[in-house]
Amino acid sequence: MTAVLKAGLVGLGSMGRHHARVLASLEGVELVGVVDPMGDKNGWAQGAPVLSTVEELIALGIDYAVVACPTALHEEVGLQLADAGVGALIEKPLADTVEGARRLVDAFESRGLVAGVGHIERCNPALLSLRARLEAGELGDVYQVVTRRQGPFPHRIADVGVVKDLATHDIDLTGWVTGQTYTSIAAHTVSKSGRPHEDMVSAVGQLSDGTMVNHLVNWLSPLKERFTSVTGERGCFIADTLTADLTFHSNAAVATEWEALRAFRGVAEGDMIRYAIPKREPLLVEHELFRDAVQGKPADICTLRQGLRTVEVAAAVIESATRGTTVRPEATSTTT
Repeated sequence: MTAVLKAGLVGLGSMGRHHARVLASLEGVELVGVVDPMGDKNGWAQGAPVLSTVEELIALGIDYAVVACPTALHEEVGLQLADAGVGALIEKPLADTVEGARRLVDAFESRGLVAGVGHIERCNPALLSLRARLEAGELGDVYQVVTRRQGPFPHRIADVGVVKDLATHDIDLTGWVTGQTYTSIAAHTVSKSGRPHEDMVSAVGQLSDGTMVNHLVNWLSPLKERFTSVTGERGCFIADTLTADLTFHSNAAVATEWEALRAFRGVAEGDMIRYAIPKREPLLVEHELFRDAVQGKPADICTLRQGLRTVEVAAAVIESATRGTTVRPEATSTTT
């Protein structure tokens, strides 16, 4: 029988409280301690001891920790865990700078520790199904990926802008579902909420196989939307990750008799299919995968090196918007 893993959590904020809830009920895992200097006034720690420092958590003999503190602290906390030989699941983005992300990759890889990034969209049922269907060739050649991620301003965020907080979701999921990397990006940003960081971004990019990418991300909209479409040779997949629904709009297979339409050398509307797919909570799936990885079992987690690549693309988005030019994200040795 596999021994119960001792897990710790750093941060009891808006994401940390959900991590605590899942960890407290995760089979094969015991939540033994939570770090938050602000304490646990809301009772989110699920009865686990609330500590003031990461050192105290490490002293409990944990097997791994979930890092859900503010992005600016990811590097510091991650390096402490790596130095102590403790694996870590670090919330996205991996770090607030490319250099910090690289230091984290080096720290965990050099010690042979299991570590991953909490890019939770990889566990969304709609995107899991979409990725499997693309891998099976159901769409044929992929032409374009479009994402829209917008909603009201999240007051929990104070240390980064919309690119690092929200657009990193879309950057990661795009590379993950297509199996490609970004080769160029051109972006524009605006800041309308009175904060020092950008709160809206529009970006156009290209992937390594020539696929076109469009991202629209903001937290200035009263409409909450999580939209991903992938258009290709045989039609278009549309994933709504708020509802975990996946639909497919196929190219028409019926010949048209309308002369004006028949002369158009594009495609026409065909059948629409809404798939019935199992809908498990993405955060629970993410934790199950990471638990399995720590236990040495095969598990498709988002590696730190993949998380680094997302940070590099996000940095290229910000650089492009600042300079007003197209930018090629920095290459890394292993990206998928």
